[in-house]
Amino acid sequence: MEHVDAVVIGAGVVGLACAKFLAESGREVIVLERETAFGSGISARNSEVIHAGLYYPPGSLKATLCVAGRKALYAYCAERGIAHRRLGKLVVASRVPQLPALEAIAARARANGVDDLRPLGAADVRTLEPELDAAGGLLSPSTGIVDSHGLMQALLADAERHGAVLALASPVCGGRTDRTGIVLDVGGSAPMQLRARCVINAAGLDAPRLGHTLAGPAALHAPQAFYARGVYFSLVGRAPFSHLIYPVPEAGGLGVHLTLDLGGQARFGPDVEWIEQPDYQVDSARAERFYAAIRSWWPGLADGRLQPAYAGVRPKIVGPGEADADFRIDGPSAHGVPGLVHLYGIESPGLTAALAIGARVAAIC
Repeated sequence: MEHVDAVVIGAGVVGLACAKFLAESGREVIVLERETAFGSGISARNSEVIHAGLYYPPGSLKATLCVAGRKALYAYCAERGIAHRRLGKLVVASRVPQLPALEAIAARARANGVDDLRPLGAADVRTLEPELDAAGGLLSPSTGIVDSHGLMQALLADAERHGAVLALASPVCGGRTDRTGIVLDVGGSAPMQLRARCVINAAGLDAPRLGHTLAGPAALHAPQAFYARGVYFSLVGRAPFSHLIYPVPEAGGLGVHLTLDLGGQARFGPDVEWIEQPDYQVDSARAERFYAAIRSWWPGLADGRLQPAYAGVRPKIVGPGEADADFRIDGPSAHGVPGLVHLYGIESPGLTAALAIGARVAAIC
């Protein structure tokens, strides 16, 4: 049996951030990834938005790690030359009765430490974005976009520079935990067992299954996995917007909003549905629902300008109809197993929060 100091399971943006901080603290680190490339799961299917931290409950992990992670991410991108843009976001109320919801968002954002929001009247919104039809809005200057692949390349390079090793096509099939250490059964072309002092379960969609698979006391605390698929459509041609555009949030989500990538391509989504297993199909017939939703705030959207783009699946740990769950960072204080950290329900704003999550995990191990 091979022995190693620290193992990170999952080479998405959060797993790579954990590996970076662990390696930089002097730990011997192996990153186990079941796919043949890093960052090919959740991290490859997101809108690449750097969130400011407007919507999350004050004091929650999502709120605190988003705000801390956003500040760290902008600094890291500048330091490492990672492509990003601080575009800003407009949260818009399309009707007068929605205006109190903007005030509630602003109050929550202030409670989360977001201190740069600007309230906007209808004329202010039209000045910034002439194509928008809105009764009012909020401008979030701290919202931006990032090259997520470039970010992951930099995180991996930093981890490897400090001795970390990435093992691709190396799925974790099971294992056991006790107070003397953690043993992992690793599959692939050369199956093996690894005994580690520290294991980080950053497996994204697969994290709950792994939590149940690692036999021991921590398995009793693993949540059930649920999957919420978000479907996105892209705009044919250039968008007449320079900001990200979000309507006032709807029950259960942020509504169909517009994001821009670094090349200026506009994407709309998500149209969310609960599914039994991860599935990335996009039904072109959904376009009609998108047109109706988008025209509530962009009435000038012409027919024929939407085309299917992609789908992403969020690793939910609560089911349909339940209140949204916070991030779970389950360390020894939660389950009693030294050196074991499970990351459950790391959905949006996981990309923004990745550096803050990595730093917190390294401090636990």
